Amino acid sequence: MGGESTTRTAPHSGGGTSSGPVGSRTGQRLSGLAVALGLVLFLGGFAWGALVYRPYTVPTSSMSPTIASGDRVLAQRIDGGEVRRGDVVVFSDKTWVSNALVVKRVVAVGGDTVSCCTDGKLTVNGKEIAEPYLPAGSLAEIKNFPTVKVPDGRLFLLGDERQGSLDSTAHLTDAAQGTVARSAVTARVDAVVYPMNGMLKSPTGFETLGALSQPGPLRTIGGLIIAGVVLILGGAAYGPIAKRTSGRRTGTRPQPEPAGVG
Repeated sequence: MGGESTTRTAPHSGGGTSSGPVGSRTGQRLSGLAVALGLVLFLGGFAWGALVYRPYTVPTSSMSPTIASGDRVLAQRIDGGEVRRGDVVVFSDKTWVSNALVVKRVVAVGGDTVSCCTDGKLTVNGKEIAEPYLPAGSLAEIKNFPTVKVPDGRLFLLGDERQGSLDSTAHLTDAAQGTVARSAVTARVDAVVYPMNGMLKSPTGFETLGALSQPGPLRTIGGLIIAGVVLILGGAAYGPIAKRTSGRRTGTRPQPEPAGVG
């Protein structure tokens, strides 16, 4: 009638509020969730690692071949009371080296009797200790030292390279007979990370004397970080991949223009 007119609008998918098919929207949400979860795992892993571990650079070859000169290690922060035989520990003792950290292997703890050598092997509490971590062919060259009774609360430590290590055997004339207080220990080495030699092998030769220390959570932390990276990269890659795949399978149809009737 008169000046009245009506306008007809072609139907529009989703009532004008959708920017793509439902599957695409769901995929985008899952992609965002994957990235968010990946960030949580990645950052959480690094934060956990920073709380539990400390990095050190070992300046000498006294722990070769387990740890070479210049190797970068990760050591778990521990209390000295947690130290067990066979552990490679980081400690500080002013009677050894002033204001410097030292890395050595614990071979005897308070109450133990340690000596060398019997058939070329270290002896602790009368038991010969197999030490596969020593340099190949070095058994006959291990330094002999007299029997030492380790006082309670103290540790007897040796380097894996026995000939070149300034360890407890170099301090036998001290009042403490070369032993170090448990409280001097600040960390236990878990792995060599540069070069990437991985976790230290378990010192199984000491099992007959008691339980060994369990590895720290380094593998779990590494798994969290890797899982986080995978989720972040996977989630971030979904959008471009889905868009390219969708573009190949479907085309875009132009919407009809509104028609007016006079």
